Order: sequence, then structure tokens, then C-alpha cells
Amino acid sequence: MDLHQTYPGLDDLKRRAKARLPHFVWEYLDSATGAEATKHRNRTKLDEILFHPSILHGPLEPDLTTRLMGQEWSLPFGVAPVGMSGLIWPEAEILLARNAARANIPYCLSTVACKTPEDVGRHTQGRGWFQLYPPKDPEIRRDMVKRAGDAGFDTLVLTVDLPAPSRRERQTRSGITQPPRLTPRLLAQIAQRPSWAMATAMNGRPRMPTIAKYAPDTPGMSPTEHIGYILRTSPDWDYLRWLRDNWKGNFVVKGVLTPDAAGRLEAEGVDAVWVSNHAGRQLDAALSTIEVLPAIRKATKLPLIFDSGTGGGLDVMRALALGADMVMMGRAWHYALGALGRAGPRHLTEMFERDLIANMGQIGAARLSDLPDCLIRD
Repeated sequence: MDLHQTYPGLDDLKRRAKARLPHFVWEYLDSATGAEATKHRNRTKLDEILFHPSILHGPLEPDLTTRLMGQEWSLPFGVAPVGMSGLIWPEAEILLARNAARANIPYCLSTVACKTPEDVGRHTQGRGWFQLYPPKDPEIRRDMVKRAGDAGFDTLVLTVDLPAPSRRERQTRSGITQPPRLTPRLLAQIAQRPSWAMATAMNGRPRMPTIAKYAPDTPGMSPTEHIGYILRTSPDWDYLRWLRDNWKGNFVVKGVLTPDAAGRLEAEGVDAVWVSNHAGRQLDAALSTIEVLPAIRKATKLPLIFDSGTGGGLDVMRALALGADMVMMGRAWHYALGALGRAGPRHLTEMFERDLIANMGQIGAARLSDLPDCLIRD
């Protein structure tokens, strides 16, 4: 089967994934919070960013390489952290890390993934990123950071946009429980999706082993909470300084939506700022990331990483044109896994690469650095 004929776009993968995943798994992956206004705003505002078509520029072979934090990457997009990634498809973290290493793109592992840093680190070729949900206990914090470094991760990503749990109503309606348990309702959903059920049965029940070392499952939490909420805290600037002082690699702060915060983070010595609204999963009254990106670009000289709402190579171009240095995606990779299993990550990589090349050719951009000049500006 030619996957590019059958699944030429992300929407094709989404439809296939929805048909193959149990309903509660699909809702976990695809949902946001509230009425999902922020999720939809991410999409709507990306569509408003337009480029000038170009003519008579002759043949182009666009150069898609980019540099970020001292490293050269073959493509300007990578894999954002997704909690419980292995719930979407067994071995998801390892499949994504291997594909990222093959394609020479960034891969970021979540604290609440279904694989540990020790499981995944050896597949990253020493260039993996570890996303930290900040532990409250200093000893747990110290141990978790040490584990990431010892496992070969060279970049630490502190997520700061979860000061309190969000409700994520679609997840609740789907029947998810915490701690996870196979209720009759969920078993009925699983029975309707034999491919996922068989693959999951062969690999075991998805868990969060990185944090399981520090806390047992605890009853009485809401359906969208997990044991990570017991361990984590809402960090402050002193917390950030401790991490900066105690992590020797690249240090990134994820979840920034204001220019003032970006400027202060630069002064505190972080290596890059990650512009993100958590894909609309935290606050349903936030600006889209593409709206705030230009002002944040003006506020700091640091590299900017971008996520939330990206649906194709054209969206990657939009973010790069407005100041991003790298675009990270979470849901897209998991739609691909849900649709195609092991074949999904490579197919999505090729799909986005082809889309970048086609659209850069349309606007006459030979390099990523040409993109700002191709924008239609007010």
C-alpha cells in the first residue's frame, strides 16, 4: 500500500485513528478543556496567516535544515511530550524516539509517559529532551533530573502552564477513571477496537513508570488527574533557578504566552522559550500561540519553540515565518500511531516534509530564513 495515496493528509490519519482507537483513548488524545474554544482558536488563527505566491523564480530545492541550541536538525519540526503516550499505541515513546533519531528531529519524553527515561534514552542518540512536570519534593526533583541526565537526555524542558488541574470534560464523559481501571463501560469500548486491544494486550496495561517509583496509585482523584498531580507543584522563580543551576545541558521553559515572561526567562539564563497553550488543554480562554508569537519574538533573542494546533507543513512555515525556530507537535504523531501503528511516525515525517517542500516552492522560499519575507502583512 502506498500510504501517501491512502493517507495524504493529517485529517486522513485522524479519521483512521478514531476508527481504530477505543472511544476513551480517542477522547484522551483529541480533547481539550471547556468548550474547546482555545483549541479551535489555535486552528482559526493559523489559517489567518497568509503568504504571497511566487512566479518565475525557477526551480527550487528547499533547504529544510535548521539549527537550535547548538545542534543542526534535518527538519524544522519535532515530537512534543504527550502524557500516557503508550495509551494511544503500545511502545509509542520508543517508536517515536527511534523515528526522531532516524529523521534527525527532536524528541521530547513526558514525565508521565508510559516508558521511563532509562527505557527511551538509548533510542535518542544522546539528543533526547526530557519534559519535567515539577516535583514538589526536593529529593524527588533531584532524583528525577539525575535520572534524565544519566539516561542520556541532553535537554531539560520545564513545563510551567499547569498550575492547577484542568477539567477536560470530554475525557470525563468518556468513562476514564483514576486510578485507571477496566470498568464494564471501558471494556465494551475496547471490544469494539480489536487491533488496539490485541496490540495493548501483547504489551501490557499502560502505566506511568517514571513517577510510579515515587507514589502509589491513589483513589479519589478526578477522571483527568493522576498520581503525577500528587507529586507536582506549581513552580516559582526560585524553583527555576535551582533547575538552571543543577542541570548542565540545555534548559527550556515550556508554556510561555507573554512577552514579559520571555524577557525575564532570558535574564534568568534559560536556553530557549517554548511558546505553548498546552494545545488548549488547560485554559479555555487563552490566546492562540500564533497570535502571541510575534510579540514574544520581539521580547527575546532566545530561540523560540512553538506548538499547539499544527496540522501540516504549511502551519510549520507559518510559525517559522513569525519567529519560531522549531515547531513541536504532540497530537499529530499520535494520530499517525493510532492510524498506522509502527508505520505511522515515518509516514507523518514524510508527509510534513513533502508539504513543506511543496508550499515553499509555491512561495519561492529556498530556505527557512526566507519565510518572513514571503508573509502577507497588514
